[in-house]
Amino acid sequence: MSDNNRDKASSGRPAGFGPMRGRGPMGRGGHMAMMSGEKPRDFRGTMAKLIKYLGSYRVPIIIVMIFAAASTVFNIAGPKILGKATTKLFEGVMAQIAGTGESIDFNYIGNIILITLGLYAVSSLFGYIQGWIMSGISMDITYRFRKDIAAKINRLPLKYFDKTSQGEVLSRITNDVDTVSQTLNQSLSQVITSVTTVIGVLIMMLTISWQMTLVALTIVPISMVIIGLIISQSQKYFKQQQDYLGHVNGHVEEMYGGHVVMKAFNGEEKSVEQFDVYNNTLYSSAWKSQFLSGLMMPIMGFVGNLGYVAVCILGGWLAVRNAITVGDIQAFIQYVRSFTQPLTQIANISNIFQQTAAAAERVFEFLAEPEEVPDTENPVRPENIEGRVDFQNVHFGYDPDKIIINDFTFYAEPGQKIAIVGPTGAGKTTMVKLLMRFYDVDSGAILVDGHNIKDFTRGDLRCMFGMVLQDTWLYNDTIMENIRYSRPAATDEEVIEAAKAAHVDHFVRTLPEGYNMVLNEEASNVSQGQKQLLTIARAILVDPTVLILDEATSSVDTRTEVLIQKAMADLMEGRTSFIIAHRLSTIRDADWILVMNEGDIVEQGTHEKLLDKKGFYAELYNSQFENREVELGLGSVGV
Repeated sequence: MSDNNRDKASSGRPAGFGPMRGRGPMGRGGHMAMMSGEKPRDFRGTMAKLIKYLGSYRVPIIIVMIFAAASTVFNIAGPKILGKATTKLFEGVMAQIAGTGESIDFNYIGNIILITLGLYAVSSLFGYIQGWIMSGISMDITYRFRKDIAAKINRLPLKYFDKTSQGEVLSRITNDVDTVSQTLNQSLSQVITSVTTVIGVLIMMLTISWQMTLVALTIVPISMVIIGLIISQSQKYFKQQQDYLGHVNGHVEEMYGGHVVMKAFNGEEKSVEQFDVYNNTLYSSAWKSQFLSGLMMPIMGFVGNLGYVAVCILGGWLAVRNAITVGDIQAFIQYVRSFTQPLTQIANISNIFQQTAAAAERVFEFLAEPEEVPDTENPVRPENIEGRVDFQNVHFGYDPDKIIINDFTFYAEPGQKIAIVGPTGAGKTTMVKLLMRFYDVDSGAILVDGHNIKDFTRGDLRCMFGMVLQDTWLYNDTIMENIRYSRPAATDEEVIEAAKAAHVDHFVRTLPEGYNMVLNEEASNVSQGQKQLLTIARAILVDPTVLILDEATSSVDTRTEVLIQKAMADLMEGRTSFIIAHRLSTIRDADWILVMNEGDIVEQGTHEKLLDKKGFYAELYNSQFENREVELGLGSVGV
């Protein structure tokens, strides 16, 4: 079964339509993605893992905590000291009004102001230092996370990517890591400053007046109830918003990726209707979530103002009775303002930590995914690989409950050209994946020159092979570098020789910049047939011991196919070659043909012998030959 067919089978949805649940590019970054309301399954366990991951930053984080706390303490001390200046100014004014002859002590007031400015300056300096250190820590952790994820991707087995969408993998390295990074950079120090502010302000308020403190504290339960009600209502809309953002992203990504097919089958109207459904739901949930969350600050401001009114009335009454000074009232009002804001921040941060834990949980789950079986510690490294390949009683299934390769036994002598044919889903490409050790067999063994392929390192094993797949892969770089990908140390002259052997040199030189032309991300600035030629040149450049050609000429025209077949014949001379083909006319000169059906070899032999048997291969060949005759006959009628 080919990759494309198996991917479609595993995805459970028709290509081109239907949502893709993996997050797309539009969901990355920003607070919209963070405010999804998604909860972790194991908050404590995940936070313990995150703290352990931060273990190497223990000293810098402690320094950040100290500086953040010190910054807050200096900031809290300001209003109380400034209140003395207000009191001194008030006393001086009242003395002048009373005619006692006392003047306002501006020297004292000036010294208080300078001290206050100094405190605020030190507070700002400490805040800047802790912010600078924390930014470095968060960026370094982001770098480590992405480095670990990138390394993990290279250690994961191919089956993981068969069952996981690209959007989901990208989400781990973008959305989730960004969420953790933003929390560490902003919320961690904010927690320290908020908690320190609440405790410090409460202490300062109590030193001024316990009666006024009790009045001020009455706004706390009211605020908490209001915050809880708003969060409980807005949370479901934030969750819905994130879900439908994923639907919109997935739909746009699928429609753009398959826009040719979509237009060919007149799917524009259906696509637009589906997008409107997703987009309207996204609009509704986003509007409600933003509206409800936007209510928090005005309502909290109103409750806070009620607290100010109560504090001012009680403060005035206490001042009249000489229980407190005017400066203390001014300082207390400042503290009340400083007291409500960190409470709101703590409530928000608790929600952010839930989302951060959910993001970190996904990252740690990814890093804990089962990896490929490690390479053997004592690999074999034969001096010369001749190219004998043995399949011995091989059993394999992508799903353990559904075996698709049943007791497969076969051997290929060095230099033989082995063709593997059969209907779609017969297991032809699967055999190649097992040979390259993209998957490990469930039972049995595959040998190269008498050595089990598990006794080689994967790198050494794959260096023996040159592969040309039906699905071409080219990346965003020059044509020269795309061909050189198989052997990075190759010179420009060797690349050009490989291109000539693949009959690709001529068309490359007709391009505007020749070998220096940069292919775009989808390589859409060259034709599909030209892409195939480039991948064939890449395989020729590596000069392998064993060749694997999986429908290597499926995308080239008949004339080019003849040229490629000639080039391949020269290339395969003296090399063991496995050729997977649907067009049986291309493999008539193979040394041996394996006919597969439903994971088994049902027939094997040379082309002539298989035709003489008049079995399954003969039916396949004759059906293709008859179809070809019909095509030619129709062509004649058309003329």
